[in-house]
Amino acid sequence: MADRPTGPARRALSSAGRGVRRVFHADGAGRSGLAPLSYVTVANFACDAILAVALANTLFFSAATAESQANVALYLLVTVAPFALVAPVIGPALDRLRSGRRLTVSLTFTLRAVLAVILALNFDSWLLYPLALGMLVLSKTFGVVKASITPHVLPPALDLVRTNSRLTVLGHVGGSLVAGAAAGAVAWLWDSNAALWLLAAVALVAAYVAMTIPAHAEASEGEESATLRMERGRSLASGLKAVLTRPLGRNVLANLWAVSLVRFMTGFLTLFLAFVAKAQEGASAVEQAGLLAIAGAAGGLGTFAGNAVGARLTLGRPERITGIAGGAALAAAVVAAFLGTIWAAAVLALVAAVCSALGKVALDASLQTDIPDAARSSAFGRSETALQLAWVLGGALGVLLPPDFTVGFSVIAVVGALMFTQSQLTGRGSTLVPGLGGNRPRFPGPPRDPGVADTRPLGRMEG
Repeated sequence: MADRPTGPARRALSSAGRGVRRVFHADGAGRSGLAPLSYVTVANFACDAILAVALANTLFFSAATAESQANVALYLLVTVAPFALVAPVIGPALDRLRSGRRLTVSLTFTLRAVLAVILALNFDSWLLYPLALGMLVLSKTFGVVKASITPHVLPPALDLVRTNSRLTVLGHVGGSLVAGAAAGAVAWLWDSNAALWLLAAVALVAAYVAMTIPAHAEASEGEESATLRMERGRSLASGLKAVLTRPLGRNVLANLWAVSLVRFMTGFLTLFLAFVAKAQEGASAVEQAGLLAIAGAAGGLGTFAGNAVGARLTLGRPERITGIAGGAALAAAVVAAFLGTIWAAAVLALVAAVCSALGKVALDASLQTDIPDAARSSAFGRSETALQLAWVLGGALGVLLPPDFTVGFSVIAVVGALMFTQSQLTGRGSTLVPGLGGNRPRFPGPPRDPGVADTRPLGRMEG
């Protein structure tokens, strides 16, 4: 019969499907609601990877070069600067939409599917800029919403730290690698904009899966809103009530500054290295792609390794991990500034990726152990917003600076040193930035025994 030759292929496919399901549903993830969140997280990584493949070698990446300051300004205006306006809005808006988190996630994918179709039909027009920007903004929005949902879908066998590491690893493997390779194959067989139809299909499936996240992910009874800023002119007692509504304690905020430093550097490297590659005189397209591939491979390897190691670390003192991560990234930037070579840039990309992953794991641990249950979901969303904004600001600097390794790495080393100083001062109760430093309680709740804080398990907090 005609279908007999396909029997072994079907069995292999079915076996692979069961294996994937076991991975996504392991440790009770299927019962808790973590499995559907894992699927949509992978889909988000996949959409980002497919978009990058579709836009490779287009006007989106080549419009700004060292020869045209006007084009640089235009590129920044339409692709990077809007994030600086959007990111501070996302967190507060989500606090007001606690009952619509699943719908918000679904909408981020639905809108991406619509934008992908429009872009596929208008690939060589001026619509490229706003449509690509819209998809990038929706991707960042998903990251903030996911951070707010995750605490509500934890299985008993996992804690937030391991869960976030697991989601990141699944996203990179299933999304960035697998979907990125599939998009590359589609673009090679047909053309770049054909990959956008794949993106639309993935986004529509993810939009449906997002609505299968269980209803308890919407739980908001007794939740408190979180803010990062400590209002001036208030006593410590009144500030404790008014700022975070549960404020971020200075330990958490110090960790956030350190991890933001590393995210700032990764954002810078993402765009700056693309501009450096484009500015190489006499370099062929293959040689330009090779420069990006070296740094990209280092960053991808570092992210995977950092999450794998972070999931196995003892996280009783997260401030030590974030401090080391921030300091290591800063030291790598200083060395890269002195050397000024592509290999130094690759090492910096590797170090920054490892430190970003490890720092995020430690920050998650700090949020989990130091933030009261009622404010934790909001605090995760706000911290993710801050990290997204740090990435955007780094990317903006990568666009504005001249495509010279020494100049670029020297500038981010100086900015990184200021952020690292702010992190250290915040942990000691001081600050360089009024309202966003250490003039606040060490912990945003009742005082705890420091010995207990260091040894308690990283599970759900009671009370």
